Amino acid sequence: MRSLSRSAPAGTTMSAGTSGRLFRRDRPPVLALADGRYRTVGYRVATAVIVAEAGMGGVWDLARIPFVTDVVTHLGYPRYFLVLLGVWKIPAAIVLAAPRLPLCKEWAYAGTFFVYTGAIASHLITGYARSEVAVLSAMTLLTVTSWALRPADRCLPGRQPLRMRS
Repeated sequence: MRSLSRSAPAGTTMSAGTSGRLFRRDRPPVLALADGRYRTVGYRVATAVIVAEAGMGGVWDLARIPFVTDVVTHLGYPRYFLVLLGVWKIPAAIVLAAPRLPLCKEWAYAGTFFVYTGAIASHLITGYARSEVAVLSAMTLLTVTSWALRPADRCLPGRQPLRMRS
């Protein structure tokens, strides 16, 4: 009989069969592929939505379209605040879509997170367009999802993206 002190390789489980002997059940390779595929799809979808919103939002902020100007003034911010947001949203969208630049990506993720959570707080405090809070919360969740699921080559050196435990 095998000693229980031996550790099983990663991705396997040890269980006792009907004869009392220990055997390894390896994880089916199909599930291993599916996990990576779902992770990639989740990352790409979340990132595409964030990049599209940041890019279009930046253009709209710089163009000062009436809808965006009305929201910003009702929230109590000056109109020039749109220029500040627009100038930083466009590079954030470009960096998040680019394949490298891990340090810039960290800053872009932080910036988009602060924009969405700040907008949530502004809407809740002023009471203006509270229905937007759900959309802003979804965008915040997508930002965190994109950050958590990003591939290892898009992380800072020495840091790995979050991994799911099985």
